[in-house]
Amino acid sequence: MTKNPQKPWAATVLTLFPEAFPGALGASIIGGSEKSGIWQLETVDIRDFSVNRHRTVDSPPAGGGPGMVIKPDIAAKAIDSVAQQSRPLIYLTPRGKPLTQTRVRALSKGPGLIVFCGRFEGLDQRVIDARQMEEISIGDYVLAGGEVAAQVLIEACVRLLPGVLGDAESATEESFEDGLLEYPLYTKPREFEGRAIPEVLLSGDHGKIAKWRREEQIKMTKARRADLWAAFDKGDDHECD
Repeated sequence: MTKNPQKPWAATVLTLFPEAFPGALGASIIGGSEKSGIWQLETVDIRDFSVNRHRTVDSPPAGGGPGMVIKPDIAAKAIDSVAQQSRPLIYLTPRGKPLTQTRVRALSKGPGLIVFCGRFEGLDQRVIDARQMEEISIGDYVLAGGEVAAQVLIEACVRLLPGVLGDAESATEESFEDGLLEYPLYTKPREFEGRAIPEVLLSGDHGKIAKWRREEQIKMTKARRADLWAAFDKGDDHECD
């Protein structure tokens, strides 16, 4: 009996702008790995679930205020049309929990994810609660919609899938993987505009190189991300991604 191949990691994006995809997800190693079957991307047009000929999906906020809100009945129909298959349902919003490399790693090890891209002033809270959506933020700023944020989240996960990166160490020797920022990188030429590659990197002494890189990680993290350094310094590195 032939064993069924493992199902690819699957991302489904619910959006008002399906034409925004694949976008950056169709380029380079991310796009190539999708074509080779390591992962798959599906988009669902939220407007397809509107009940009027104008394909309206929004309404003014209850209690007044600026902008419009995505209606819960339409959003729920769109969400319920997707086979969840144990995948987390994620709503991208500035008020969500900050996205970390720890969460990305966990998502990459699962079957995939379903992402709801907000627009206008946001999504009716009742559908967020009723569908138990996980709210995630990719940063302390506001975008016009969730499409770019969805691409950020998906790419962060896909690059960790087995077979996507050519060098397995590429995913382990970089910022956040051990709780610190990455060390500075150099390549040819040996000197550029009067600036030389640090001699230790040309020494061939792997022990000294490793020591220098660690010291640079610590120095850079202390200088640029006091929050990461504080968590790392107290041994709580699983929380400093």
